[in-house]
Amino acid sequence: MSIPTLTREYRLPKNGGIHNLTLQETSIRAPSSSEVLVKVHAVSLQYRDLMVTTGKYPGAKEDLVPGSDLAGEILAVGDSVTKWKKGDRVCANFALDHVYGDTSQDIGNTALGGPIDGVLTEYKILPAHSLVRVPEHLSYEEASTLPCAAVTAYNALHGPTPIKGGDTVLVLGTGGVSIFGLQFAVASGATVIATSSSDAKLEIAKNLGPKHVINYNQYPDWDKEVLKITNGRGVDHVIEVGGSGTFDKSLNSARYAGWIHVIGFVGGAGDTKDIPRKALNKAALIRGIRIGSRSQFEDMNRLISGQTIKPVVDRVFSFEEAQKAYEYLQSQKHVGKVVIRVSKD
Repeated sequence: MSIPTLTREYRLPKNGGIHNLTLQETSIRAPSSSEVLVKVHAVSLQYRDLMVTTGKYPGAKEDLVPGSDLAGEILAVGDSVTKWKKGDRVCANFALDHVYGDTSQDIGNTALGGPIDGVLTEYKILPAHSLVRVPEHLSYEEASTLPCAAVTAYNALHGPTPIKGGDTVLVLGTGGVSIFGLQFAVASGATVIATSSSDAKLEIAKNLGPKHVINYNQYPDWDKEVLKITNGRGVDHVIEVGGSGTFDKSLNSARYAGWIHVIGFVGGAGDTKDIPRKALNKAALIRGIRIGSRSQFEDMNRLISGQTIKPVVDRVFSFEEAQKAYEYLQSQKHVGKVVIRVSKD
């Protein structure tokens, strides 16, 4: 295959909503000595992508190519690239320069689909140091779900105090991060409590191995149910994706000196004025998660490969149906991940 010189890509020429996603054709240069050219096969969507379309995501550049999570194959490599070759199946890390260790503002400035152009395009030039190999048992659609949601969940559960067999983990909802958190916790020998507003979604989640499920519409005081399940002890880890709308109950659900991994804010507004006192009283360990490093991505892929974990893909849309994919994500009908298939071959 000859090296392409043109790519179709989506851009957001202005904010205001999903309808502003615009498909256009533009030129693409050859990779430099330390870069690779990737044919994008699939892109998965995040809640962050919805915020970007409405201008509510801080730091997003103007006229942005959205999307942070891709899986594809290498078409060409730069002269100094030795680790990768044509035909290799790869993902790129969420923040291109987050290779190992803690994040920083400079690293954050290399996050795809925000401060810099993202991956909702047919071809993408990427630095070789940002890439990880796709687990052999995963399709491109499945692998595209890994860079943000999966690495975030892995970073939470395998961070400063890694999860261990016998721990109890609470996951809120059935979105991408929560489902990966459920899968990784089960794979690590932990007991999982999963919540959702939908019995239908909980039925799907049950197939992934949680020991307990709670419908929080039926049990508005779901934190009390968590304490009942754990005989008053509370859980070791909370995958906290709701933000201020759920944080108080998450804190109530955690054991003394338990971990609350702060990942999202999809739960709406809530009363947070008493949280500092409660956190102090419980000696709670509260950690904000900004995705993770390439090194963590590689560690996670070893777990995924060793346990043959399969990501939960709810629906796959075509490249031309990108707006429909965003709208479906916005509807919150999904369990797991929503994916756009970019390449037809």
